[in-house]
Amino acid sequence: MIDRPPPPDPAVRDRIERELNVWLCTLRPDGSPHVTPVWFVFLRHRWWIGADGGAVKVRNVRADPRVSLALEDGRAPVVAEGEALVHDGGFPADVVAAFAAKYDGWDVTAPYRPGAGRALLEVPVRRWLLAGKAQ
Repeated sequence: MIDRPPPPDPAVRDRIERELNVWLCTLRPDGSPHVTPVWFVFLRHRWWIGADGGAVKVRNVRADPRVSLALEDGRAPVVAEGEALVHDGGFPADVVAAFAAKYDGWDVTAPYRPGAGRALLEVPVRRWLLAGKAQ
């Protein structure tokens, strides 16, 4: 079993709960970064991100699961690193409910395009980087 760092202090947890966007950085096949803002929930000490199953971020994670996430405020950095897992279905009910509660009823399982599947990225935190300090 891998030891995971403890969740950040209460002020950081409050920001994670309150903020609507996080920047997700994945790696393209050539190793270059792909950065995009995404909606998220933080539940069970993990980041959860909904995406179209065919999205670049999902394809990148399938090839190389290493990701970084950063909240938008650069004055008080909150960055997390981990290895993402892709769920193609059977999304956890508590995660689906958390997205609906945070984003005014939004259904993370609903496809954007006809015939397109949904994916859910699960990112357990390997390391926190807070105000320039690795934890």
